[in-house]
Amino acid sequence: MRAALPLAAPPSAAAIAALRDELSKSAPAQRLVIVDGVFVPELSDPLPAGVFVRSLAAALSEGRPEMIALIASQDFGGTDTIVSLNAALMQDGVVIEVEPGVALADPIRLVYATALSEPSARYSRSAVVVGAGASVRIAEESLGEGARTGQTNGCLIVSVADDAKFQHTAMMTGMAPASLRIESLIARIGARAKFDSFALITGAGVVRRQIFARFEGEGAEGSLRGVSLLRGRQHADTTLLVEHLAPGCTGRQTFKYVLDEEATGVFQGKINVEKDAQKTDGRMLSKALLLSDNVAMNNKPELEIFADDVACGHGATCGGLNDDQLFYLQARGLPFAEAEALLLEAFAADLLDEFDDEELATPFRAEIARWLSARGEKA
Repeated sequence: MRAALPLAAPPSAAAIAALRDELSKSAPAQRLVIVDGVFVPELSDPLPAGVFVRSLAAALSEGRPEMIALIASQDFGGTDTIVSLNAALMQDGVVIEVEPGVALADPIRLVYATALSEPSARYSRSAVVVGAGASVRIAEESLGEGARTGQTNGCLIVSVADDAKFQHTAMMTGMAPASLRIESLIARIGARAKFDSFALITGAGVVRRQIFARFEGEGAEGSLRGVSLLRGRQHADTTLLVEHLAPGCTGRQTFKYVLDEEATGVFQGKINVEKDAQKTDGRMLSKALLLSDNVAMNNKPELEIFADDVACGHGATCGGLNDDQLFYLQARGLPFAEAEALLLEAFAADLLDEFDDEELATPFRAEIARWLSARGEKA
C-alpha cells in the first residue's frame, strides 16, 4: 500500500436510506451491517435471545477489562504490523456476544457496504465471543460492488469458550481493479471446542488473508480452509500462524489455488507446538493448479515443534491438470473447454464437501461456477 487513500467518512442519513432500500430487496437474514467501517444498527436485523450486539465504540466505552484485552489482542496477533495499522485507524465495528449454551440455527451475516462513489480506505475491527457450549455461524460478505473498491483493512477477533462450536465463512469476491483488501482473523479456541473457517477469494486487485489461531484448551479441533481463483495479474496471499498450547488438539489447514494468465498466489503457514502440547495432531497443505506458464505460486509451510509426542506434517504441491483425466473426458464426448472446466470445478469445490450444511456451501459453489464461466467466455 504505497499510497494511502483518504479515510471514509461515516455514512449520511441519505446514504443509509439508499442502502436500506437495497437491503429491503431481500428477506431479513440476521444481518449486521457495517458501512464504510461504521456499524449501522438501523440497517441491521434483530438477533435471537441470548445474543447481544453493540458497536465497537460502545463496547470499548463500557470499560470491561476482559473485553478491551480481547479487542486489543496484544498477546496474540495484535502486534502484527497489519493488525497494528488496523488498531491505529479503526473507525468502528461490531461486538457480538453469545451466551453459554445458546445454539443459533441460522448464520449471523456480517455485511460490509459503502456509501461512497470514490475509492476510500476503510478500517473495521469486530469481535465475536462464543460462550461455553454455544454454537454460532458467522458469514462475512459484501453488499454490491462499492464495498469492493479502494482499500480495506478489516480484523475479526473470535473467542470460542470450552465445548463451544464456531463456524465462519468469508466471501472475498468481485474486488475492483487496483483495489487492496486485507483481512485478519484472530481466533482463540478453548477446551473441546470446534472451530472452522473457510474463505473463497476471487476478483481483481490484491488480497491478503491472514489468520492467527491459538489452541488454548485441551482436546480442541480447528480447521482452516480456503480457495483462491485468480487470473489476469491478480494477487492473493494467505498467511497463517497456528499455535498449539494445550495437549490433544487437532488442527487442519488446507488451501487451494487455481492460477491463470499472470496471476500470483502466496501461501505461507506456520504451525507452532509448545512443549506442553503433547498429542497434537496438526496438518498443513497447499495445492495449486497452474494453468499458464506465466503464473507464479510461492509456498512456505513451516513447523516449529517443542513437544516430543506429536503427529504433525506439512506439504505443498504445484502442477497442471492431469492429461489422462482430460483425455478420459474428451474420449467420452466432452469438448476440451468443458472437460477442463469440470476438472477445475472438482478441484476447487472439493473443500466445500466438508460443510455439514449444503445450504451454506451453495453460494460458494455458485461463485466458483461464475468464475469458471467467465474464464470460459474470455477464452
